[in-house]
Amino acid sequence: MEYQPLHFIGEAIEAQFDEPPLYAKRPGCPNRFVWRGTVYEIVELLSEWQDYERRGRMAHNMRPAHAAAAASRGSWGVGRSYFRVRVATGQIFDLYYDRAPESSTVRAGSWLLYRELAAPPESPRTPEGVTTPKIAN
Repeated sequence: MEYQPLHFIGEAIEAQFDEPPLYAKRPGCPNRFVWRGTVYEIVELLSEWQDYERRGRMAHNMRPAHAAAAASRGSWGVGRSYFRVRVATGQIFDLYYDRAPESSTVRAGSWLLYRELAAPPESPRTPEGVTTPKIAN
């Protein structure tokens, strides 16, 4: 399915889990998130993916062979885990966990609400057993 971006958001959110994540730097999809004081209950995980690309100064501080390995599996504090979710209101959002530490004393990453998406229009479906007439040119 091809989702269309509606709004870029790019704001911090509070991710909430029913059970704490097993790994802090790979938390998995939250059960809900809080954005601008509203709780959004996640009812469906539509897809997820990881991006371990090094950005900014971090992009040039490794030997090429090590950078290639890190790009496929990640390295400490580098990368993002993305989640495309449907919430109870029917809205579809992309959110991600950024593994970069907030500071040298706060080693945890942060959650961000990336954007809101629109679901593609459903294609008309022909009921089973019904044939559509072919138009001759």
